[in-house]
Amino acid sequence: MAKNIQSLERAAAMLRLLAGGERRLGLSDIASSLGLAKGTAHGILRTLQLEGFVEQDAASGRYQLGAELLRLGNSYLDVHELRARALVWTDDLARSSGESVHLGVLHQHGVLIVHHVFRPDDSRQVLEVGAMQPLHSTALGKVLSAYDPVAHSEVMEAERRSFTGRTVTASDEFEAMLDLIRAQGWAADAEETWEGVAAVAAPVHDRRRMPVGAVAVTGAVERVAPGGVLRPELIAAVRDCARAVSRDLGAGRF
Repeated sequence: MAKNIQSLERAAAMLRLLAGGERRLGLSDIASSLGLAKGTAHGILRTLQLEGFVEQDAASGRYQLGAELLRLGNSYLDVHELRARALVWTDDLARSSGESVHLGVLHQHGVLIVHHVFRPDDSRQVLEVGAMQPLHSTALGKVLSAYDPVAHSEVMEAERRSFTGRTVTASDEFEAMLDLIRAQGWAADAEETWEGVAAVAAPVHDRRRMPVGAVAVTGAVERVAPGGVLRPELIAAVRDCARAVSRDLGAGRF
């Protein structure tokens, strides 16, 4: 069994200590509460402070939780709320389309799948929650790259790998594709990432009208885009689903 990393355990214990009880604690208080030498406690606190997880009051020298933890917490809550709001709508989309439905968010230069509704048949399927997809070649990733400035910067700065002969990698061609996505309100991936697989995706916005994720229908290319043409009813269904989730998040009408 893998051993726990002691420094990480101590850092986690410090954060829990600062999260409970008094709002601010001094170095001696923290060290004695955790049974650590002052030098060890100070080194961990300094690292946490540099990363924004801990702040030190200039006047008293006491420590408190930092703003970075709040940002991470809000990020978790946003994703949790997004998934909760999307449950019913994505179930309906899978049922009406007869295909798999994915809900994805920007994460670590890619798309993190936070919800997956299986295709409503008896075929064997693998749950993809927690899987990562590339930004530049998937329908989910392209939608996020088109609407989210952070995703756009990341995808333009990264190496855009060619997965199939249809993957768009050239910068000018990729930017033109993003312009089209913004104009039409949806993105597609027809065998640009995986041979035989196609998808259609649309963006989800929050109450601030900011893009917080994307929803996609994914299936065999012969069903999603028979004869090389995307089924218009699938495009409409995905966009309706994304709008419904956005309204539930407080975005109003799009």
